[in-house]
Amino acid sequence: MHTYTVLALDLEGTLISNAVSQISRPGLNEFLARCSELFPRVVIFTTVPEPRFREIAKLLVGEGKAPAWFAELEYVSWAGRTKDLNFIQDAEVTEALLVDDFEAYVHPGQEERWVRAQHFDYPYPDTDSGLAEVLKVLERKLDQGAKR
Repeated sequence: MHTYTVLALDLEGTLISNAVSQISRPGLNEFLARCSELFPRVVIFTTVPEPRFREIAKLLVGEGKAPAWFAELEYVSWAGRTKDLNFIQDAEVTEALLVDDFEAYVHPGQEERWVRAQHFDYPYPDTDSGLAEVLKVLERKLDQGAKR
């Protein structure tokens, strides 16, 4: 049986518009709450430097767009051109999934661990259902993993 225990989330284009405008994606709070129920460990895996991420996270929490724990979310420090899941401390690559909107960041050989989020882009529609779609994929992957 295979179990996914770590969920790595991208920030820009996935959870929010970008680090400048910081428009939260519709359903962000509910999405994050469900992720914390599904996965024992949720981390942020972003190109945004940690101090900037912390500012954005505190703003989202303050606006009620994200749960309080989001401001303290574990930050994955990394280097290079791709988001290699080996950068997540104390986790095996086989235990992790990456939610990201940008395929170029997926590390070669880790494609099956990638859950594509539709890019959240201007005009940032209130009707966007990208996070709900990601949740469906995550739940399906967890179900499949439990059945192995």
